[in-house]
Amino acid sequence: MSGSTQPHPSPNLEAEDAKDALRKAIRTARSERSERLRAEASAAIADVVDTVPEVALARCVASYAARSHEPGTGVVHDRLALRGARVLLPVLGAGLQRDWAVYAGPDDLQVRAPGRPPEPGTPTLPPETLVEADVVLAPALAVDTRGVRLGQGGGWYDRALQHVRPGVTVVAVVYPEELYDADLHPLPFEAHDRRVDAVVTPHGWHRLTRD
Repeated sequence: MSGSTQPHPSPNLEAEDAKDALRKAIRTARSERSERLRAEASAAIADVVDTVPEVALARCVASYAARSHEPGTGVVHDRLALRGARVLLPVLGAGLQRDWAVYAGPDDLQVRAPGRPPEPGTPTLPPETLVEADVVLAPALAVDTRGVRLGQGGGWYDRALQHVRPGVTVVAVVYPEELYDADLHPLPFEAHDRRVDAVVTPHGWHRLTRD
């Protein structure tokens, strides 16, 4: 949680400028994490995700294919698929629309556009498919204890989450140092931002308050 290793932008910055400063600092820190540490974190994240009750009961899980510096999700997807859960991953649709497709194993994933995460080769499904998810694992650069999530920018996940059924738990996945204590260093928040319900790190998971 919040500590000296966490970047803290000036409180005098506007919310979007503060977000940009945080994104830059966190991306830099992630890029310095070794491949070995990333692999260890990926395995630990899978172990933690297994203990989240909503995931254990889910028949359909919406998730994301992590890029190299993001907290890894590949082990999570393989375990979910092995027990018969349907895993939905984002894909780039027509006109920059973000759609979904069903995970069909690591060998099916391909990078189809520069800078984009790997995507399944299975048939593309519309944005509204997210309504089928029993739980959502969402990417994040940081999360605070109020459930405020710092995304990559662009607001795609905030818009996508509008299709989640009421009451479905949204879980952000971050590294331990990317979980902020909102009483000490709250993350910048704007009216269009969608909060999350829980957070997973390689060290464990927590339900979050929305006070």
